[in-house]
Amino acid sequence: MAKLEKNKTGLVLGIFFALLHLAWALLVAIGSADAIIKWIMPLHFIGLIVPITTFSIVNALILVIAAFIGGYISGWVFAWLWNIIKK
Repeated sequence: MAKLEKNKTGLVLGIFFALLHLAWALLVAIGSADAIIKWIMPLHFIGLIVPITTFSIVNALILVIAAFIGGYISGWVFAWLWNIIKK
C-alpha cells in the first residue's frame, strides 16, 4: 500500500465535503430541502420536525467553507494515521 500525501488527501476530502454541502445549499435555495429532510429523518428513526429556514448566501458560503476546512482536517489526520499504521 502506498503512503498517502497528507495535503492531497486533505484537499480531496475537503473538496468532497464542500461539494456535498454546496449541493445541500442549492437544495435549500430551490426549495427542495424540506422534502428531502421529511424523507431522510424517518429513515434514521427520528421523528423531529426540522424546519428549513430561508436561504442566505452568506450562510451558504460559511457552510461550504466550514465543510471544506473540516474535510481538509479530517483528510490530513486520516493520511497521517494511515502512514503511521502502514509503517
